[in-house]
Amino acid sequence: SPGLAAEGLVWIVDPRDGTTNFLHRYPMYGGSIAAAIDGVLQAGVVVDVAHDVHYHASLGGGATANGRPIRVSGITDPGYALIGTGFPFKQPRWLPAYQRQFNAILPRTSGVRRTGSAALDLAAVAAGCYDGFWELMLAPWDIAAGLLLVREAGGVTSNAAGQAIAVEHTAVVAGNEAIHAWLLAQLEAEGVPDAVDLAEERHT
Repeated sequence: SPGLAAEGLVWIVDPRDGTTNFLHRYPMYGGSIAAAIDGVLQAGVVVDVAHDVHYHASLGGGATANGRPIRVSGITDPGYALIGTGFPFKQPRWLPAYQRQFNAILPRTSGVRRTGSAALDLAAVAAGCYDGFWELMLAPWDIAAGLLLVREAGGVTSNAAGQAIAVEHTAVVAGNEAIHAWLLAQLEAEGVPDAVDLAEERHT
């Protein structure tokens, strides 16, 4: 499904991803702009404002950070992997499922981080700083540019069921091929919120 950007040229913009961080002067926030044509992401930019890093991606054109090509991590052993995540702080009923996932993932990795900016998290996956990332619900404007960055940097993105992501409200799993597959296996084993809950959340 092409999601919310199904027809024509659509711009997906988040002028400040990580608003709470910005308000507290925590230096993890940025802007995200993506363009889709008939539901297919064509170009994306994520700007890490505090660190003056500009990430760019274009369909079939690769991904860069300040003009230098970037690639996803080559780490395949979860024990050496650094994983990014986001907490379901707006969906407290999902916390038990998320805590099971966290408990399964954390002790099998070299660490788990939460920055509070999904756009920067996905850029970190694209740049090979994170080896993988997962979150249970994100908005199109949080992820559109970051999804293209990861894909053009050689990574894989999907929802928690391993299905392709459109420009939509969705769970996100991202990483290099090996870590993405491993994360999906952990989520499947520990369970994710019911699909009905996920669908309802799109309208709240």
